[in-house]
Amino acid sequence: MLDERKLEVLRAIVQDYVGTEEPVGSKALVDRHNLGVSPATIRNDMATLEEEGYIAQPHTSAGRIPTDKGYRLFVDRLASVKPLSTPERRAIRSFLENAVDLDDVVTRTVRLLAQLTRQVAIVQYPSLTRSTVRHVELLSLGPSRLMLILITDTGRVEQRHLATPGEVGEALLGDLRARLNAAVVGQPFKEVPRLVEELPLAFEEAERPNVAAVLSTLLETLVEQTEERIILGGTANLTRFGHDFPLTIRPVLEALEEQVVLLRLLGEASESGMIVRIGHENKAHEGLASTSVVAVGYGSGDEAVAKLGVVGPTRMDYPGTMGAVRAVARYVGQILAES
Repeated sequence: MLDERKLEVLRAIVQDYVGTEEPVGSKALVDRHNLGVSPATIRNDMATLEEEGYIAQPHTSAGRIPTDKGYRLFVDRLASVKPLSTPERRAIRSFLENAVDLDDVVTRTVRLLAQLTRQVAIVQYPSLTRSTVRHVELLSLGPSRLMLILITDTGRVEQRHLATPGEVGEALLGDLRARLNAAVVGQPFKEVPRLVEELPLAFEEAERPNVAAVLSTLLETLVEQTEERIILGGTANLTRFGHDFPLTIRPVLEALEEQVVLLRLLGEASESGMIVRIGHENKAHEGLASTSVVAVGYGSGDEAVAKLGVVGPTRMDYPGTMGAVRAVARYVGQILAES
């Protein structure tokens, strides 16, 4: 167990290395930080930190840099989330409020995260399986062709074209629309199949095949795995950190091209709990062993409907990144709740 002084030395090393990009020596710690002890004591503390695997010497006669274990301890015990300034919060709110639809919200969120953190931003679209129905619209495209539009509480819009066995008049269309919305609006998606199961019985026998065709299309829309839609932004930011990756950033770029890897990166993040995975803790892809991930869930209510986060080198401004990710997630949730 490290005592408080050694923890402070580790904190100073992490902060200096993140800020200067240079290995940190004992003289630099004495000059930059008021640690209240002699240089010899700091050297002894650094030796202990190195023996226990929290810092390492990249090459002979160089200063020390944090290891994955050192960053982990820094995040868990030493780092406090850096709050955004009032102008920054106001700018985030204004930027997201101008979005015209869900696609625009997600696109703006990716751009915003990448700009604020100067890392690679990842945003998952709101999951249909965690959403509730806001409205179902039925539009006639011809005597036996319809468009079904499903709108969720998160502002997501799904459209499907369908053919019906027979002609669908305006009277049937209006009646079906009204009965369908009365049954499912405000309900979670998982409850919809049960709620519409007996709906055809409310119609004349001759109309039931047309009603069944509409319900079949609706249920197909509900079960599609569309929650796996993810958008990525700010990949070019990685070029600023080329020297932070062993040999080349190519393995990182290749990993980020795989959708399943991105989903694993976001991991178990929830609306209330942020995850920070550092270096070799990232099991999603071997090419990400030199990166860190900061992610959190976002939603329009008490439950997270999707996740967002950033990927960057382990030499990351963790307090600032964690603060930006959390703030953006909170504002995206508010925008979705108001939409």
